[in-house]
Amino acid sequence: MKTEIEKLNLEAIDDKIIAKAAAIIRDGGLVAFPTETVYGLGADAMQASAAKKIYEAKGRPSDNPLIVHIADVSALRNLTDEVPGKAVKLAKAFWPGPLTMIVKKSAAVPYETTGGMDTVAVRMPNHPVALALIAASGTYIAAPSANTSGRPSPTTAEHVMTDLNEKIPLILDGGSVGIGIESTIIDLTEETPMILRPGYITQEMLEEVIGEVHVDPGLIASDSLQKPKAPGMKYRHYAPKADLTVVTGEKKDVIGTINYLSHTGISQGKKIGIIATDETAGEYRCGDVISIGAREDEDAIARHLYGILRKFDDLDVDTIYSESFESEGLGQAIMNRLLKAAGHHVLQAVQEKKMKAYDRIIFAEDGGTCRAPMAAGILEEQILNRPVEVLSRGLVVLFPEPLNQKAEAVMISNGLKSEGFMSEQITEEDITDNTLILTMSEESRQKIFELFPNVEKEDVAVLTEFVGDELEILNPYGGNLQAYGICYETLNKSIKKLVKILNEGEEKCQK
Repeated sequence: MKTEIEKLNLEAIDDKIIAKAAAIIRDGGLVAFPTETVYGLGADAMQASAAKKIYEAKGRPSDNPLIVHIADVSALRNLTDEVPGKAVKLAKAFWPGPLTMIVKKSAAVPYETTGGMDTVAVRMPNHPVALALIAASGTYIAAPSANTSGRPSPTTAEHVMTDLNEKIPLILDGGSVGIGIESTIIDLTEETPMILRPGYITQEMLEEVIGEVHVDPGLIASDSLQKPKAPGMKYRHYAPKADLTVVTGEKKDVIGTINYLSHTGISQGKKIGIIATDETAGEYRCGDVISIGAREDEDAIARHLYGILRKFDDLDVDTIYSESFESEGLGQAIMNRLLKAAGHHVLQAVQEKKMKAYDRIIFAEDGGTCRAPMAAGILEEQILNRPVEVLSRGLVVLFPEPLNQKAEAVMISNGLKSEGFMSEQITEEDITDNTLILTMSEESRQKIFELFPNVEKEDVAVLTEFVGDELEILNPYGGNLQAYGICYETLNKSIKKLVKILNEGEEKCQK
């Protein structure tokens, strides 16, 4: 199926194009069209077969309800046998506009439109193209967002084409949308009305019109066992191709945490994206950083959100980290969409001081006279892109001892400094905020935690595991000189990988 795009001038809408689209709707076909929130994928809400086509085109689960769009408030009486008084008040206050009301459905509304529910979601969009199309079609239009199910909602016709090209016959191009996130959904079948999806119309705005309104706790916690009463309640939505994590906490801690995670990811060969704000974008050192807007302008943040998620698809990033948006009002809606896009993958930021790049590396082993000093000697001869202090320490040093003679012989034969070395016990003073401790074995790693219970687990690792090798560095103690030579070669291999990790991450973070 060839997908056509018809561009419309909102100041002088072409009636012939609208008539063409309306005919497709009446014939049971699909048309994508703009609303003030996002682009919708429309079909005749009163034709069961047409509603099924929406699910097929989007790949949308059939138990996920559709929103019925109307062009006149009087249509409510055809969609429900009981028009609540509060629905009338809300319609007067907010229609046309980004508010969807859930009411009990009439027999005329097919279950294919309502996802098998005995309720129907209804709204009157505030967009000239949408209203013209509904009116010209002579019916009511069921329209979820015009994207592949689970993907970021479309805010331009180009986004629709990316997802639904050759799946639908026509896209009406009305330019970029105004709001950028879906409508608020309020359930009026409850004794106390309940917000099932936050949007531009906030709880405070609703309560000014109809009194007390509850907010569904499901907005911040998914429940896959509950059948959804509203679109987006059950399934992951708005997701980019990359894994997305929302980082919450104090501003400085969020920045530090994202910098650390980005540096680590890039060091491992991943491409990282960061959703920042105008206030913080300049503080990120790594990755592809895109500002979503100024925090004081939540309207702009909402408008840009889905476009930015799609931009990261274009950049082909592997992982995205986003700052959180936890303010009341529209901020709640923005956070709801981010949580859905991230599959509720949220990370609490840790203190900023723990997120700085390491400026000290300690190699540690039991006695501190063999593998640790060899590893330190090898690293000291390497070229690093930033200054790093390298230390060798023992975990059980009763008194200072010189370097193991065979280890010393191997180091000398490889041109490493060894003169004057004496083992030292690792102490709390050795471990700064930016210290990485690399042990020779898992047993030694656990010993570090016993000695220093407050040390961050992320700052202590077995050397070979840290660089991606499978085996630990075997202790050559008691072996012949060849065993020490093999130990050296193993260490040298791991240290070179360590240098690559440190340098690649630093290079890619210098922007």
